Amino acid sequence: MGEQVSDFDRRWLKRYGRSCLAAEIWLLCFHHAGGSAAIFRRWPQLISPAVEPIAVQLPGRADRFNEPAFEHMASLVDALADVVTPLLDRPFAFYGVSMGARVAWSLAVALGTRAMPMPVQLFLACEPAPVHDDGARPWENRPDGLLGYLRDLGGTPPEVLAEPELVRALLPTLSADLTALTTASVGSVAPLDVPIRAFAGTEDPVAPPDRMAGWGAETTARFELELIPGGHFFDPVGERRVIDAIGDDLGCKRQRASFSGQER
Repeated sequence: MGEQVSDFDRRWLKRYGRSCLAAEIWLLCFHHAGGSAAIFRRWPQLISPAVEPIAVQLPGRADRFNEPAFEHMASLVDALADVVTPLLDRPFAFYGVSMGARVAWSLAVALGTRAMPMPVQLFLACEPAPVHDDGARPWENRPDGLLGYLRDLGGTPPEVLAEPELVRALLPTLSADLTALTTASVGSVAPLDVPIRAFAGTEDPVAPPDRMAGWGAETTARFELELIPGGHFFDPVGERRVIDAIGDDLGCKRQRASFSGQER
């Protein structure tokens, strides 16, 4: 696509702080369940100038609060494939955290199925690999409900959890996101010919390192697993390590993608 911001679907795709005309690679960033694109607002200032982060805003939150959130992964991925198509005329990569990692991977699978350009690399954090899908839903049948699950994960500010009205506004979107996550079908998906770098919190109760290591089975290309001290949501130091690793892979190494084949 051209450099005009008007080419972007502003509902779905957010650019924070800068539009770097020198950027060589788009980095599409997918937020966690119940989250929003705003978690990536600082990334443009922290990552290599060769990389332009573009945060994906799913319906049902922030400036899209009045739109219904998706409850089925296939429908979400179909919509995303249409949204990102104008971006695919230059090299691009995906980063997803928690549910966003499954969205990013599912979208890459869909692009491959449709014979569309593929990402030069996937960066996946805090989401167990598909091989570990066992039907368990740790947020279900809890005496403290979704709110308790949210507290256990530790990513929601205490001041938000202390406000009943904010919680009531958040929970329906979180519930829809988790429902979509449960519909993510693995089936007989062939491994992608796309490098994957995974990030695992050393104390993550949901996606510990051994459950993140399974992402290696989803690629025929290079796989690396990086351990980040902490739990399911990275603190600023851990997040900076993730940003630096992505910048090193996509910026310093100047990875190139062609649409007939990609350097590994």
